[in-house]
Amino acid sequence: MTQSIDITVPDVGDFQDIPVIEVLVKSGDQIEKETPLITLETDKATMEVPSPQAGVIKEIKVKVGDKVSQGSLILTLEATAATGKPAQETRDSATAVDNNVSADTAADKGDIHAEVVVLGAGPGGYTAAFRAADLGKKVVLIERYPTLGGVCLNVGCIPSKALLHVAKIISETADFSRHGVAFEKPHIDIEKLRTWKDSVIKKLTNGLKSLAKQRKITIIHGTGKFTSSNMIQVETTDGAKTISFKNCVIAAGSSVARIPDFPYDDPRIIDSTGALKLEAIPKRMLIIGGGIIGLEMATVYAAMGSKISVVELMDQLIPGADADLIKPLHRRIQKRYEAIYLKTKVTKIEALKAGLKVTFEGEKAPEPQTYDCILMAVGRRPNGHDIGAENAGVVIDKRKFIPVDHQLRTNISHIFAIGDIIGEPMLAHKASHEGKLAAEIIAGHKAAFDARTIPSVAYTDPEIAWMGLTETEANKQGIDFEKAIFPWAASGRAISMAREEGMTKLLLDKKTRRILGAGIVGVNAGELIAETVLALEMGADMEDIGLTIHPHPTLSESVFFAAEIAEGSITDLYLPKK
Repeated sequence: MTQSIDITVPDVGDFQDIPVIEVLVKSGDQIEKETPLITLETDKATMEVPSPQAGVIKEIKVKVGDKVSQGSLILTLEATAATGKPAQETRDSATAVDNNVSADTAADKGDIHAEVVVLGAGPGGYTAAFRAADLGKKVVLIERYPTLGGVCLNVGCIPSKALLHVAKIISETADFSRHGVAFEKPHIDIEKLRTWKDSVIKKLTNGLKSLAKQRKITIIHGTGKFTSSNMIQVETTDGAKTISFKNCVIAAGSSVARIPDFPYDDPRIIDSTGALKLEAIPKRMLIIGGGIIGLEMATVYAAMGSKISVVELMDQLIPGADADLIKPLHRRIQKRYEAIYLKTKVTKIEALKAGLKVTFEGEKAPEPQTYDCILMAVGRRPNGHDIGAENAGVVIDKRKFIPVDHQLRTNISHIFAIGDIIGEPMLAHKASHEGKLAAEIIAGHKAAFDARTIPSVAYTDPEIAWMGLTETEANKQGIDFEKAIFPWAASGRAISMAREEGMTKLLLDKKTRRILGAGIVGVNAGELIAETVLALEMGADMEDIGLTIHPHPTLSESVFFAAEIAEGSITDLYLPKK
């Protein structure tokens, strides 16, 4: 017996006009009770609306982008007493049939067959492979480079942090001459430094190799491309090998973006990979791109003795962060670098024997300048078109990203995608989280990506870190918020380190007093931001943070003090009564 009923948005608290960001079912789906129907996004979190009844969906009444409130009609349902397949399973089955794919067995067996094949062994890829193996799956891991770890470990996060640590030591020892402790100018043995940096990478890559071996994961080194929805061909040094699979996780990452028509064949134009090789220390260096990668490399080469200039198209460095977080960094490096050009672009590079002649354009563009070396740091592009995804029927959007749903599935139900290749932010910790989720979903766990925030860190000097809602975003969205800022000039720990230029900022909801976002600039900001991420995930309010006893004297107290400022209970500063 069936009955037609209307399914509406249940009680969602005080929220009104909540945007629909995902419709999880379609007309004709047979669903169970508690099957998620739509995903809503408030200013604090995302939430799924489950079905209160089993049945068959007759008509969907909302679409992505609509705004709903309690009582808004979602869909009409032909309710039944019997339960059918969950909507997700129904969608996946339909997708598989539409693409003539069997998720259980491949039409053809390759040279190797895997329950799970992972394409790419960066932080997301190796995490997915390790977790899948731990859950009992037979795993094949494909990596185009000779070592595991991807860009992050080999030519990105890890080597850059090793060199940034060296830069920090050089800068700190130089700075302390003002406080009575003077050192001789450092002698830099670049070959020895490069050897140490490479040893850091080797230690970690060997560790990954050992962890893969312990889990009995088959590693294939070579360039992998899909030949069908159940097959990948890998070009190895021993010839082509075919890998058939039941499930696949695409973790193919991203590559350095390039501005067209520059003379890239000139070895004096380098990207971040070239910069990390540390082959030479140029006398005069231009960095094109004032984002995180460019400024981190600027920090390294400036400490090594290069005269640094930075050119950025936008009106501030690190455009994704709030302007007040950038000011302490800008002030510090402006004194140390040769020039910082904002709202300026490079229009021409001429490769001359005497150097690279650069022509600029912009409000305060300088006359053409000649540099010994140019670092291109204008961002990264996803590798969506480099893996033969079209042969598997996997959709790639105009920006070369692979769209996925909240369970990280592509339009082909047994092929998942994670990391840089699915969209911003392109961060290793995001990829690792997604890799673990993808493996668990393949193993049958009820899991989905529902992180409330992904923190970002610039390992400059000073460091800049932020998470959750930025002040810029809050203003654009018209969100009613307050901010509480604790200046490090009032921090005993910061003053004792002679680094009081920093600050800690918390954004909070005016009504609930819950944390919405945070930004920190200062020494070790990347370490300090983690507390605020946890606070946001736990739904903490200012009182929760302000009543948590922090060790003294520490920089971590700055989060505690900012919460006390929000509550009006701080004693380490005098704030006039409102």
